[in-house]
Amino acid sequence: MPPLRLLLALLLLLGCASAQSPSAEQRCFCQVTGHLDDCTCDVETIDSYNNYKIFPSLQKLLENDYFRYYKVNLKKPCPFWSDSSHCGIRDCAVKPCPSDEVPGGIRSESYKYSREAATFVEDCEEAERLGAVDESLSKETAEAVLRWTRHDDSSDSFCEVDDIQSPEAEYVDLLLNPERYTGYKGPEAWKIWNSIYEENCFKPQSIKRPLNPLASGRAAAAGENEGNMFYSWLQGLCVEKRAFYKLISGLHASINIHLSARYLLRDTWAEKQWGHNVTEFQQRFDEVLTQGEGPRRLKNLYFIYLIELRALSKVLPFFDRPDFQLFTGDKRRDEETKSLLLEILHLTKAFPLHLDENSFFAGNPREAAKLKEEFRHHFRNISRIMDCVGCFKCRLWGKLQTQGLGTALKILFSESLIENMPERGPSHKFHLTRQEIVSLFNAFGRISTSVKELENFRDLLRPLQ
Repeated sequence: MPPLRLLLALLLLLGCASAQSPSAEQRCFCQVTGHLDDCTCDVETIDSYNNYKIFPSLQKLLENDYFRYYKVNLKKPCPFWSDSSHCGIRDCAVKPCPSDEVPGGIRSESYKYSREAATFVEDCEEAERLGAVDESLSKETAEAVLRWTRHDDSSDSFCEVDDIQSPEAEYVDLLLNPERYTGYKGPEAWKIWNSIYEENCFKPQSIKRPLNPLASGRAAAAGENEGNMFYSWLQGLCVEKRAFYKLISGLHASINIHLSARYLLRDTWAEKQWGHNVTEFQQRFDEVLTQGEGPRRLKNLYFIYLIELRALSKVLPFFDRPDFQLFTGDKRRDEETKSLLLEILHLTKAFPLHLDENSFFAGNPREAAKLKEEFRHHFRNISRIMDCVGCFKCRLWGKLQTQGLGTALKILFSESLIENMPERGPSHKFHLTRQEIVSLFNAFGRISTSVKELENFRDLLRPLQ
């Protein structure tokens, strides 16, 4: 940690320790500072780098057509239980895009990994507005497209993904269906998170304390001592199983920050007002109200940030190939979008304190391979649980963010991705679909937004005593 930031962190900790009656800000953020476990990084470095370098450019990127349209099947039945019901709250609804509102280059379903691969755009007014498309296709490119189409990367995938060719799969404009508080809660929401934590996170049967932070009466029944014992046990896990829990906890924390930051504050016949709900944030992250859990959850947010940041830095050669384009059909905008994308990826590459993914799944090759497959299986289960979420808007963003995190894990632990060879790029065996690309950057956009929102909540909590 740089000396100045280290001094500020120490002063903050001293202030926490000496305060007779900690303020609301201190109760949420006192422990969210300094070094992160299993990393060489610290909270202050992430805050500064994200909020002032990555976040502004990333938000601009995600407004582009290539990243705002996500194809998803929200009608898949829950594969785990039959009593899954749909939320009737109006803010749970998702409005799909009419076909003619989606750029023709995206609708053509070709992944467009080179300019020559742009072979077909539907004949519509939107396509005319976006400009002409070269429909010629060389023999070499045709063979490459065939390889991409037939490619099966199931051995590398960490997610069960939608069949985007299904008649039930529809495009959704993410900018018109933002992630925010919908009112979806209670037994149905609890069941989702309980299944994720209790059935998929790694925990020996001897540990009775629920992992699910929503478990009714958990904190009161466990008590502070048992809570500390639990985290001592968590530290005793292998780094991979410990990381799995922190990823899920960090994703959960990020979602809760979004819901608190875009809360329905006023709902009248004339207008709806969305904004920051400080009370909601405190209920989820205040050290006292959560029996010490809240700050730990926020620290796990920074861990998932580092995981996804490292994945983006590692995949730079894949996007940096001269013939790669983010194809929508508008040549000028596509080139601008790729330029901004590469600018962001170079920023991720320049981050000074990257997580070292080589510390995971190391050691005995046979045991490491077995552990990786177990890790992958658990995460795939979680991606399938997203089809059990009753709120369609929550399901949309749950599916997108789990696919994005799964894509980051695929990048980090794929055996076919070649790094540090920019002149050659990644192996031809390594492949990302448009769905994976869109989910990867939007998922990181959600985590990046959460880190930025913590700065806003600190400011809002500071006057509260």
